Amino acid sequence: MKQKPFILFTAIQLLAGSHLCFGGDPIVVSGEIKAVPVSISGFSGEVAQAIQFDLYVQGFGFTDPASAQYLISGSNNGNVQGRLTDSHNKATLLSKAYSGASARRQAHAFADDIVQAITSTKGIAQTKIAFKVDTGSTSEVYISDFDGHNAQGVTKDGSIVAAPCWAPGRLALYYTSYKLSNPDIFYHDLSTGQRRAIASYSGLNTSAAVSHDGRHVAMILSKGGSPDVYVCNSDGSNLKRLTATREDESSPCWSPDGQWICFATKIKERRSLCKVSISGGEIQRIPTVGVLNPTEPDWSPDGKSIVFTAMMGSFEICVVPSQGGTVRELVPGEDPSWAPNSRTVVFARRQGGTRVLSLLDVPTKQSKDVSRISGSNSQPSWAK
Repeated sequence: MKQKPFILFTAIQLLAGSHLCFGGDPIVVSGEIKAVPVSISGFSGEVAQAIQFDLYVQGFGFTDPASAQYLISGSNNGNVQGRLTDSHNKATLLSKAYSGASARRQAHAFADDIVQAITSTKGIAQTKIAFKVDTGSTSEVYISDFDGHNAQGVTKDGSIVAAPCWAPGRLALYYTSYKLSNPDIFYHDLSTGQRRAIASYSGLNTSAAVSHDGRHVAMILSKGGSPDVYVCNSDGSNLKRLTATREDESSPCWSPDGQWICFATKIKERRSLCKVSISGGEIQRIPTVGVLNPTEPDWSPDGKSIVFTAMMGSFEICVVPSQGGTVRELVPGEDPSWAPNSRTVVFARRQGGTRVLSLLDVPTKQSKDVSRISGSNSQPSWAK
């Protein structure tokens, strides 16, 4: 399941001076920004499609060479060769040839290099997502490339699974499974196939969320009588209860510095986002001005924003500054999860009687469905 290394023949020139930059402060809560205009020529088939998909969900738009700020050209005869030129000053920013992997993976690598050259931020085209697939009365956990290709089943429990979550920097997942007739949280090493239960208390054990350093896990347990937020070490030891509100807490997520856990709860019968220190103490509300019933929060890796689902008759993906404030409504959907770039979000949207996964570029609101497998696809988690 590990990617083959790329053999790169590189001649890169990154220009000194300024380019159109959206890497430093990517989330615009109050309004949209325009896509970066690029043109693409010389590529065909799957390679052309992959490059365009990768760039579109990271804020690029496609136009003719005369109107483009950046010109992307190359070929894919046997291996991918690509060039990136700044049309304003006719300077070559990037020139590479790729081999040692499938044509699709070479295309992803080229797209990531384009993003790096233009924005000075790391691309996301070679990342992975995990998600839940429902096929009637049962469900299983799958993983795939970020665009839905190369999907692989992780579980074969023949029961119900929920809430997969990546362990940062590891080829491993946490998720809930009813395999043992109770909703228990498992840790699953994908490189070895071994897994073990880390939370199998009486009642509900679900919504595992791993701190960015991988050392701690937040979760929702009902062992105390109601669903509350708990935290433990990554192996399940040293369990500590953080909330005792007797409300229906759900969907914990971590601040990047590991000091706070954001979650959804009820305050005076109204659904709200709140946070609590990992050392415990008073719960603090995170205002979401302009929307009702926020749930399913996810804190961006750069710490600046929280994406969440608002339940207002329908489900809406929204984003708010991490300290709270005025909400920006984005697109219909649910189950949002940030990409490592703090810019792109994967989410589930309803299509008839099923759900499909989509990728959303938050600043431009550009979105694309990922490649799907049979069944209803939901509860995505982006590897970081």
